[in-house]
Amino acid sequence: MKGDYQDLVDEISTLLGAPATLENRDFRLIAFGAHDSDDDLAMDPVRTRSILTRGSTAAVRSWFEGFGIARATGPVRIPAAPEAGVFRGRICLPVRYRGIVQGYVWLLDREPGPAPDALAAAMEVADRIGVLLAEEAKAGADLSREFRAVLTAGRGWQQDMAVSALRAALGPAAADELHAVVCVAPWTGEPPATVPGAAAVCVVPGRGPDADAAAPDAPVAPGATAPGRALALLVRLRAADALGPAEAVASRLLGPGSGSAAARTAPGAAAGTARTATGGSAAGAARTAAAVSGAARPAGGAAARTAGAGAAVAVAPGGPAAGIAEPGRGLAGLADAWAQASAAARAAAAQPRLGPVARWSSIGPYRMLSALASAAPADDPAARPLLGPAQRELARTAEVFLDCAGQAGRAAAALGIHRQTLYYRLARVEQLTGLDLDEGEDRLLLHMALKAARLHA
Repeated sequence: MKGDYQDLVDEISTLLGAPATLENRDFRLIAFGAHDSDDDLAMDPVRTRSILTRGSTAAVRSWFEGFGIARATGPVRIPAAPEAGVFRGRICLPVRYRGIVQGYVWLLDREPGPAPDALAAAMEVADRIGVLLAEEAKAGADLSREFRAVLTAGRGWQQDMAVSALRAALGPAAADELHAVVCVAPWTGEPPATVPGAAAVCVVPGRGPDADAAAPDAPVAPGATAPGRALALLVRLRAADALGPAEAVASRLLGPGSGSAAARTAPGAAAGTARTATGGSAAGAARTAAAVSGAARPAGGAAARTAGAGAAVAVAPGGPAAGIAEPGRGLAGLADAWAQASAAARAAAAQPRLGPVARWSSIGPYRMLSALASAAPADDPAARPLLGPAQRELARTAEVFLDCAGQAGRAAAALGIHRQTLYYRLARVEQLTGLDLDEGEDRLLLHMALKAARLHA
């Protein structure tokens, strides 16, 4: 399939007399034409980054989408913007299939530019690319049965058989490719027919007495919930430290502004670039050029979609959250990766500062708590008096105090209360639980119980 894309990109380059690059709708590089020009301006920072890292930052994507390329059905000319790292104008050929954008072919613009008949011929080639991209996306959706079998088969020969079937369906390259597993939970409604950017998609039933009562892909009435159901996605990666494609898939499913906490606080996360493919004029895009000038710095995933670096995006109560497992090569470790992604999604839902998209590597103590948690809520007898609705404020006070490493000044500031009020509440916590908050083991027990309770809230 990759060779087919390269041949078609070379065909467009020949038709238009300029090197072309092909990216999918997530701005991930698929193929590019040979570049033999001595013109230094031809390889501006945005083009260079796209080829060297096989992708573009969220800020660059947002800026180009501001010119309406996701809605366009014909070539779009985009002017140069040196302050944004775009030293040469671009011609964008949208790649569509049945009216849905599948990707983009990019060329450097020059005067007088390609003739109309050459552009029309290039658009015909772009349509052929759109068919291939759509077929590849459909193939990912068709792998739901094989993918789900790998995640639910358990250990032993059944797992081996499931992995072999998925490997055969994905092709021989899957044995060495780098993947990340993404979990979105809870998942309601019908499974999606396809998810752009995902090599395989399935709905997995969760644990619990009713988990096996219905088929995992059984339809759910609009507005109804399906306890325990989660959406699993397999995303191909370029490098172990480049989880951007996985975060982009998760963010698209959860909605705008849902990048991971790690991405939101990454260096260079540009402020003021919250734009979508369906809005924004050329003039509006030009106004964001200054923000895009930081594109050479790693923003990671959907970072630049938030309104500012470090901005907190809370998970709506009862709403879905997403978790991303550690990257892995090949398919043998997918079941373990699913456990990581599920735990990260639960942590993102339990602790708003981690979500709504959380990486397994960033959830801290929830890595251990999720492994220790059982199907029933944590019910330690000492902590039990704090876990009822009547003591919600005391439980929150104790958790914040323990999160602040027992530093009363920090805890009082975080809670917005006077230090004497904090001391009174902590005394009440000790009375109700029988624990001594001056003792390390008692603090550990209470802290673990409060955090575990979040996972079952």
